[in-house]
Amino acid sequence: MKYMLRDSLDSPPGQEGWIQTERSEGLETGWWMMSIMACSMLLSCNQSNSIANKPNEDSLLHCAAKLPARFGSVTSDSTNIQQADSVSHEGMVRIEGGEFMMGANDDEGREDEYPQHRVRVSGFWIDQTEVTNAQFKKFVDATGYITTAEKAPDWNEIKKQLPPGTPKPADSLFVASSLVFHQQPAGTGLDDPTVWWSWTKGADWKHPKGPGSNIKGKENYPVVHVSWDDAMAYCKWSGKRLPTESQWEYAARGGMQSKYPWGNEDIEKGKAKANTWQGTFPSTNTNWDKFAGASPVKSFAANPYGLYDMAGNVWEWCSDWYRNDYYENVSGKISMDPQGPNDSFDPQEPTVSKKVVRGGSFLCNASYCKGYRVTSRMKTATDTGLEHTGFRCVD
Repeated sequence: MKYMLRDSLDSPPGQEGWIQTERSEGLETGWWMMSIMACSMLLSCNQSNSIANKPNEDSLLHCAAKLPARFGSVTSDSTNIQQADSVSHEGMVRIEGGEFMMGANDDEGREDEYPQHRVRVSGFWIDQTEVTNAQFKKFVDATGYITTAEKAPDWNEIKKQLPPGTPKPADSLFVASSLVFHQQPAGTGLDDPTVWWSWTKGADWKHPKGPGSNIKGKENYPVVHVSWDDAMAYCKWSGKRLPTESQWEYAARGGMQSKYPWGNEDIEKGKAKANTWQGTFPSTNTNWDKFAGASPVKSFAANPYGLYDMAGNVWEWCSDWYRNDYYENVSGKISMDPQGPNDSFDPQEPTVSKKVVRGGSFLCNASYCKGYRVTSRMKTATDTGLEHTGFRCVD
């Protein structure tokens, strides 16, 4: 019996990986190919098995848990992008510095949201909204930049990190792709996100759902399918930066010590306050908030600082590396303008370097991740683009 690799880009979600064939050429070739996949997965931006638990028994799942693996890693180069000489604060809000308690102090957080600790931040400017498709297009038109999702994995780079003589996998694996969400039938469980996420050939910021989709008429929607590298390239061009995790939470709180950017009222009480998933995830979205996917920026009320979509719509990249124990390491003291840990460590995926993402998305639901809480932290590999992830900038 021989093993062969099923092309994850051509297979139904959840059916990627190794399948058995009836050919009897021995196991040797199959094991060679399996070693390629094992090595490439160490290099990839896969997000599997990264569930972090709340301190209590009722755990919330990480939205970035168990994402399907991508074959090979892809990097984007911003060295040819010229740093802006000046920064425009149009569309930004000035937030005065101050001190606040960062992290969760209730029983709804995940383990990495504790303990709550004191942080002091200096004043800064922050975008009122997530960076839009129109804004990102200006950047691409000016620089010719090609995003991570638009690049195919390079075998010449991958094989440098594999044993000599490792055979090249099928060409069908070396295609540009990004992660796209697929709504599922009723009764689908919450334990296997590979069922509703799949790497989709041709999915990128201009084609959020893959081939056949586009952003015509969606100029004022947040740009998605951007990796951390892509966001950093945009920041360089605009002369801005990604917010630190502490800046992001300070801004999201809007001067309050509440659970959500709007206060403590439950998200589905009263009027719609953010673009999230209502109903049963991942099968039934009632669209009570009027949106099934991403929404135009400023579709919901701003927080007290005048910032939009600090909860829901799309996750937002931060500059900080992710470490599950970071809050423990800085507790008991006042952190002054913290820049986050010096390296990344996720015990569920110790070989994958990840950055923090904040704010939740249109897929967040109380039964699943509740990522729209101001203290909710997620983590994503730097070369991963997703349909529900974008960014905003600070200065």
